[in-house]
Amino acid sequence: MGDRVDVELPDGRVLDVWVCGPQGGVAAIFHHGTPMSGLPFGPFDEVAVSRGVRLISYSRPGYGGSSRVPGRSVADCAADVEAILERLGVDRALTLGWSGGGPHTLATAALLPDRVIACASIAGCGPYGRDDLDFLAGMGKENLQEFGAALEGPEPLQAYLEAASGEVGADDIADALGDLLSKVDRASLTGDFASYLAGAMNEALRSGIWGWFDDDLAFVRDWGFDLASIRIPVTIWQGDQDRMVPFDHGRWLAANVPGATARLLEGDGHLSIAVGRFGEILDELLGSVPG
Repeated sequence: MGDRVDVELPDGRVLDVWVCGPQGGVAAIFHHGTPMSGLPFGPFDEVAVSRGVRLISYSRPGYGGSSRVPGRSVADCAADVEAILERLGVDRALTLGWSGGGPHTLATAALLPDRVIACASIAGCGPYGRDDLDFLAGMGKENLQEFGAALEGPEPLQAYLEAASGEVGADDIADALGDLLSKVDRASLTGDFASYLAGAMNEALRSGIWGWFDDDLAFVRDWGFDLASIRIPVTIWQGDQDRMVPFDHGRWLAANVPGATARLLEGDGHLSIAVGRFGEILDELLGSVPG
């Protein structure tokens, strides 16, 4: 499970951070999904440690015990990541983000080029409002309702999330995700992985819906940085069986992030791509570390 660290920020906020792996290992910052938290997943930690990676995860503002920042943008995560790296004595790190963590890992790639070595977006969404990306097309029913509420405004979104929130267990998380699960993702949602997802979601919402609320609004507003400014190596991982973040998002990002490597995979979904390919994703990132 690694060590839990409270990282105090200059403005008085606190972030929940977990660290696993060797002190001198290559650091990798993991950005969690939505609604999730930085609570570690044992098999991910084991994969990282086996490669000598120091895996660092954190809960974004408003999730778990991390202080909320109302109205935050996606770009705001870069300052938090830099503070985490400073607190842990890390000069440079890899960065990877899954699902709702995808835009945030891209933000650190764009805004911290001197601190971030390489970046992986795993089933991460593209920006809302682009003429050449239909943001909602292909999403499951629950996401259509959730983002529909976000686009209506803060009050409808708050009402939707409050109705949708509640403690979930490993045995009923598949039912909670409902139409968002493709067949391959439903097959992945068993055992330790189901327990991890349920636990990370419950941890995320223990202080209320506000991290989830702020994430959703940030996704459908301007992200606060320019994807075209990214100059470090980026890999876009996306499966064609994803009903949470459909395949077109991955294709769009691969075409619009300068120099991006596309890993656009047949037969993978939103969950299966992370749980089944975490080692492969880390190996590709490690290939960018200077010798």
